[in-house]
Parts: sequence; C-alpha cells; structure tokens
Amino acid sequence: MAAPKVTVLDYGSGNVRSAVRALERVGADVTLSARAEDVTEADGLLVPGVGAFAAVMAALNEVGAVRHIGRRIAGNRPVLGICVGHQVFFDEGVEHGVRTPGLGEWPGTVELLPAPIVPHMGWNTVTAPEGTRLFSGIEEERFYFVHSYAVQRWDFEVLQPRMKPPLVTWSEHGAPFVAGVENGPLSAVQFHPEKSGDAGAQLLENWLGTL
Repeated sequence: MAAPKVTVLDYGSGNVRSAVRALERVGADVTLSARAEDVTEADGLLVPGVGAFAAVMAALNEVGAVRHIGRRIAGNRPVLGICVGHQVFFDEGVEHGVRTPGLGEWPGTVELLPAPIVPHMGWNTVTAPEGTRLFSGIEEERFYFVHSYAVQRWDFEVLQPRMKPPLVTWSEHGAPFVAGVENGPLSAVQFHPEKSGDAGAQLLENWLGTL
C-alpha cells in the first residue's frame, strides 16, 4: 500500500519540523505546505501550533488556512490538531482578558489553567473514553504537555439523532481539562505527540490508520 499523504500546515508555527519527522517515522509521505491544493487534497492534514491563541489564529487567517481547513472538515477529510492547533478548533480563547474567536468547531473557551504552577510542562496521564481510536493501545501511557491554557468544560449538544457525540479525552493540572477530542474527520490533542516518545508515535500511527 502507498504511504498516506499528509500535509503539515506551514503557517509560521514553531514545531513543524519535529512534527514532520515524527509522521515520517511512522510511515507517512509528508509535505510541509500552506498551498491550497496541498491542504485540501492530502489524505490527512496536521495543524500544529505553539504560542498564543490570538497569534495562531492571526497566522492561520493570514495564509488563508481557515477556509481550507473548513473545506476539509465539511468534505469529511481527516484533520489532526496539536497543542494550540487543538485549541483553535474551540469557540474562543481568552488570554490576558482579550477574547479571540476560534474556528468554532466545538463549544468551549480556552482559559488559563487554575494551577499553582503554569505552564503545565512535562509528562502526564490521560483518561481516554471507550471506543477511542487515537488512544487505542496507549490508554495508560503518559504524554508530553507544554501549555498554560486549556478548555476546562465540555458542553456539546447533539443536534441530530444519528449524530455520534465526540469522544473526549481528559487530563488534569490544577483542574480537569480537555486533552483530546475525536469528532468524525476532526481530531485534536492538547499535548505534543511528536515529543511523546513511543506513545506519541503510536498515536500518530493510529491516526494514520484512520485516513
């Protein structure tokens, strides 16, 4: 079988090279690009992200990626977000009192973690739901987090009787927070799989298996 073609979205985020290498190690044919055809036509799209929510949203808008990501999701084409690339799929982010609209695929606000020490930096466990594909075989593993903000409440209304509710994975630092979401073609994780050793590699391999 041909290697799945994955585009890592190149919009100025700082962790793209490590993401490219991690995907290549698990068998993907990877392109680093923001070109419309690469974003929309690849078997899978990975949206990385580090830094501030507002800066990431501004950069996504600047390269025209918001529209292309929306087209992929509407067309049932797989997308994986990581770190701030996970956060931007929620309604909004609040940093230093400033609210920035996100992509609005899921309800929720990205807010500062109520922990004695932030950022939340290092290895942590997760609680994955029954039926997860992303975390299949690695439910008990630890993953590497670097973040100060997260979505701490989940309130998703299922609007259609046949619609499956998203699968939500949780972790905790000061309070429970959303560590991962699996929702049809769109998945995202708060941690860095490319920095999470064998467990992160298995998660990326699991995602490739859904393409």
